[in-house]
Amino acid sequence: MIEIRHLTKRFRWIKAVDDISFEVNRGEVLGFLGPNGAGKSTTMKMITGFLSPTAGFITIAGRPLRQDPLAAKRRIGYLPEGAPAWPDMTPESFLGFIAGIRGFSGAERRRRIEATIERVHLGPVRHQPIETLSKGFKRRVGLAQAILHDPEILIMDEPTDGLDPNQKQEVRALIRDMAADKAIILSTHILEEVRPVCTRVAVIARGRLLADESPAAFEARSRLHNAVTLTLARPDPGPVRQALGLLGGVAGVDTLAEDASGCTLRILPQPGQVIAAAVGRLAQEQGWPVAGLFVDRGHLEEAFRVLTTRSDTRGEA
Repeated sequence: MIEIRHLTKRFRWIKAVDDISFEVNRGEVLGFLGPNGAGKSTTMKMITGFLSPTAGFITIAGRPLRQDPLAAKRRIGYLPEGAPAWPDMTPESFLGFIAGIRGFSGAERRRRIEATIERVHLGPVRHQPIETLSKGFKRRVGLAQAILHDPEILIMDEPTDGLDPNQKQEVRALIRDMAADKAIILSTHILEEVRPVCTRVAVIARGRLLADESPAAFEARSRLHNAVTLTLARPDPGPVRQALGLLGGVAGVDTLAEDASGCTLRILPQPGQVIAAAVGRLAQEQGWPVAGLFVDRGHLEEAFRVLTTRSDTRGEA
């Protein structure tokens, strides 16, 4: 549904987007991640036709964007960062205006407005001026205009910005519900959204694409991937740490907690090693009083930090 090849955007001497390529198919939700100023919003604006690329090309549903931009925009729903809306309009009147622009009239116009208001839970404020709404409700109005025409492609820049925890869960559930028959790109700084919502992760820094893979593969970049957290009902971790450090595949052992009731250790694996079974066997052989054993799948936050602050990307964006 979306194909990007060698996309580049310059603003005078600044290269905001630097020769990136990727595609998004129907049924995929691409989490577009990067530090502030990495080029995420610029890329999304080019995909939606708000900015023209300096080089490269974009196809929407198999057709070049520059060949027929209006046809492409009919297939796209776009929620920009800080989505604008007329402050003196109500959510209902604003959605009516958007529906008219999208070519709906009569009963179909009313049906889409009502369905969208219900879908994003705008009912309590539908007649209230937008300027009086909370940031969370304003964000919902922006989301409503993006999905009103049931687009095949949905581009969302920080869709849960300003929402409370319950509202965030509602929006995540809505995205999952829509994902089956759409191609979705969403940018976010909230990495906890990636695992439950996204089928792929793309990471950009200084305009360059650094990773494009599944959330599980991205988590595996963390040094904590396959690390083992071991809790023992014994207060002295010294001998245990020494024994664990001699296990094959172990890179190091950290003490996370220690008091009179016991201790908690984190055993770090060498790259590519799986050590949980060996740790369990050793604990059984030594007769350690194991109170808990947990295998870490990795931390998205750490993988993101390491990838975007490497020496070749430091200071980018």
